[in-house]
Amino acid sequence: MREKFPPGVSDRLKWYVYRLIDPRNGETFYVGKGKGDRIFQHAKGALESTSDEDAADLKLLRIKEIGSVGLDVGHIIHRHNIDTEEIAFQIEAALIDAYPALTNKVGGHGSGDYGCRHVEEIVLEYESMEFEVKEPLILISIARSYEERSDVYEAVRWAWRIDVKRARRYNLVLAHRRGIAVGAFRPEEWLPATKANIPALADGVVGR
Repeated sequence: MREKFPPGVSDRLKWYVYRLIDPRNGETFYVGKGKGDRIFQHAKGALESTSDEDAADLKLLRIKEIGSVGLDVGHIIHRHNIDTEEIAFQIEAALIDAYPALTNKVGGHGSGDYGCRHVEEIVLEYESMEFEVKEPLILISIARSYEERSDVYEAVRWAWRIDVKRARRYNLVLAHRRGIAVGAFRPEEWLPATKANIPALADGVVGR
C-alpha cells in the first residue's frame, strides 16, 4: 500500500480534492481535500488509532474493515493543480453533495447556502421577498424534519425543546427552510411531546 507520493510529485499537485474508495464494492466512502501526502494519512491513521473517539469514526472503521480482508483503500485524485484552498473547498463540497452515504463527519464547505437542491428551490430562494414581522412569532427550521416527512405541517409540529408556557405566548408559527418561510400556522394547543400523544417522540413540546 502506498503511503506517500514520490519526491517532487506532491509539490506539482498543489491543492487537490480526492476520494477514498472501498475496493469491495467500488463505493466512494469519503471525500476530502489537501496538499502533500494528505490523501494517504487516513489509512495510516486507521492503523494507528486506539482512542474511543477513533473507534466511533465511521471512516476509520471502514478502512479497518477493508484491511481486515486483505485489501487496500483505493485513492482517487478527483481534481488537482488547484491554486487556492478556497477553490478546493468548493470542489470538495460539490463532491460531498454528489456522493450519498459518505462517512464525512460534516457537510461540504458552504453547502448549507449553495449546496445541492432542486432548481425550483433555487428559483424560490432568489425570487423570495423579505418577510415583514408584524407580531411576535416562533420561527422553526424544518430542514431535517421536512426531509424525513415531506410535509410542512407534519414537519413543523414535531417535537421542539421549548418551555410550554413560553410557547403559549405566541399565536403565530413560521416554518422555514434555508431562511425561506414555507408555512404559517396558528397553533390551537401546545402538548407535551410524549409517546402518549404522538408515538416515537422524545420528551419535548408539540403544537397542533
